[in-house]
Amino acid sequence: MKIREFVIKLHLSNLISVSKVRTICDWIGKHQAIPDVKKLEELAGLKTFECISFWKKFNSIELELAVDRNLYHSKAITILDSMYPQCLLESYNPPNVLFYRGDISLIADRQKLLGVVGARQNSAYSSAVLRQLLPDTIAAGIITVSGLAQGVDSLVHSQTFADYGKTIAVIGTGLDIFYPSQNRALQQKIVHEGLVLSEYGLGVGPRKFHFPARNRIIAGLVQTLLVIEARHHSGSLITANLALQENRNVLAVPGPINSPLSIGTNELIKAGAKPTLIAQDIIEEFRNA
Repeated sequence: MKIREFVIKLHLSNLISVSKVRTICDWIGKHQAIPDVKKLEELAGLKTFECISFWKKFNSIELELAVDRNLYHSKAITILDSMYPQCLLESYNPPNVLFYRGDISLIADRQKLLGVVGARQNSAYSSAVLRQLLPDTIAAGIITVSGLAQGVDSLVHSQTFADYGKTIAVIGTGLDIFYPSQNRALQQKIVHEGLVLSEYGLGVGPRKFHFPARNRIIAGLVQTLLVIEARHHSGSLITANLALQENRNVLAVPGPINSPLSIGTNELIKAGAKPTLIAQDIIEEFRNA
């Protein structure tokens, strides 16, 4: 078995924690070899009574078929691959494996990636803001990154296409799942004209904890994050906080002080995020990088 397939198999097995898989990957990276049985058990932190169950499941035909199915219907990049983005590698808890469909060159280290997030139950203000900010931003060669969720995420991807740009979706399900269901056509369009990424294998449906996990990937991939309409304590603010922890640039679009959807963005600005009024406010962040 090749090293890449071994890492993907470990990732899909869900038999040990993500951090233990990372430990094993670090060992593989150092030794350029797959650990033997005893070393793997040691690195995985398996107790004696756990080993039989582990190997039974790890060597099962079901897991072998899952690996084959994922690599047939999608492609994968592991944390050991040279094309794995350096900025993501250096971020908090980087995914050991990313499955993808589309143009993987869009996450190459030289690319200018702008994360854009916001409210799921957005107002018309979000649409107006994106129509105003994205055309010149995209014309400057900047690629948008969002989560393909309902609301601002979907608007970002759609507006990017309307402005003839490239967009990346990081999703919280397997690549064969469309969530929300009304985004099926949009997700398929991104596959053909952009890039869809997920750390989850085929058939994995949405779970509540998947979306904060997805947010860390968005924050880790991009140089700059823009927040448009966010409620107090919203998921978008979680993403912004993750981006700040990764020393990314955080921008926010101000809004009316009496709008619940602008409380989060206005709070970000009050805390030091850069207020964004025109496309140039975004573009100059990449010139300064």
